[in-house]
Amino acid sequence: MIARRSATGAATLGLFLVAANALLTGCERKTEVKAVQARPVRTITAEKSGTGETVVLTGQISAENEASLAFRIGGRIIERMVDVGARVEPDQVLARLDPQNELNALRSAQAAYSAAEGKLVEASNTFDRQRTLLPQGFTTQVLFDQAQQALRTAQSNVDNTQAQLHIAKDRVTYTTLKASVAGSVTARNAEAGEVVQAGQTVFQVARQDGRDAVFGVPAQVIRSAPADPRITVSLTDDPSVTAMGRVRQVDPQADPITRTFRVRVSLIDPPAAMFLGATVRGRMELESTPSISVPASALTRINGQPAVWLVDPKGLTVSLHNVAVERFDPGTVVISQGLDGGEIVVTAGVQALHPGQKVRLLGASP
Repeated sequence: MIARRSATGAATLGLFLVAANALLTGCERKTEVKAVQARPVRTITAEKSGTGETVVLTGQISAENEASLAFRIGGRIIERMVDVGARVEPDQVLARLDPQNELNALRSAQAAYSAAEGKLVEASNTFDRQRTLLPQGFTTQVLFDQAQQALRTAQSNVDNTQAQLHIAKDRVTYTTLKASVAGSVTARNAEAGEVVQAGQTVFQVARQDGRDAVFGVPAQVIRSAPADPRITVSLTDDPSVTAMGRVRQVDPQADPITRTFRVRVSLIDPPAAMFLGATVRGRMELESTPSISVPASALTRINGQPAVWLVDPKGLTVSLHNVAVERFDPGTVVISQGLDGGEIVVTAGVQALHPGQKVRLLGASP
């Protein structure tokens, strides 16, 4: 009887040990499954920065003032004296039109003026005779009035032909295109033998009295820029060549293709190495305002609004939080609302996350 009870107890003990072992094995497997389900992510700790952010943009050197030179009359170019890159001085001859038509018109105007002067002399003599004879009664008042009117008509004709002569002389001078400013030729739009219209640009001349650095600036940078920013401009191929500049002009309308605004920065005493057309970088310090910057890869959307994934440091689970974006910079996003600083923000792996998911921070112990 005692032996049978001992056997039964041993069997029960064996079953208990087997069940306990199976339970422990199941717990270990669940732990392993949970460990596998924890998704590795990269994170940063959000920090407020009170220092002014630096914006760097690429542009090019251009003349502060450019003059478009054109003939005041149309015609065929017979001679071109300068090419792109040539330095010109005021009143230097740059090109000539065929002057034959204008010379013929000048001769015609001179002949008409001479004929009008002859008519004036004749009318003046007639009027003088009538004025002498009228008091003596040897002529009539009608003939005197006719002589007086003929004299006025002849004088008007002389004035008209003289004006036409001046116009003809001016048109002859218009066949020669001269530089109006000192500078360098930056563009040539016509060749010898080509027929051009009046006002058609033949040469573009950059004046020597100033240099501008021209940049395409996004709207958000313009909005956050200080009232009178100082720009440091340097050559891209030689950063040691620098010059200071101030914003001189901001285009009121954005470029329809790039959606940026053209900003002209007037350079203060630019070095000689800053040639026209040289590529430069402009560096500007934005106003110092506390802000939080996160990598652009951290940004996602929820309900059509920008959001980021935050990690609970205790449970290592993630949740979505809406944020307000102040501006987009290359590679980063500046957050204006939604983060207070100190939050753990997921920066990589955001596409496969869901609220409440367990995560493992890369670099931490699994």
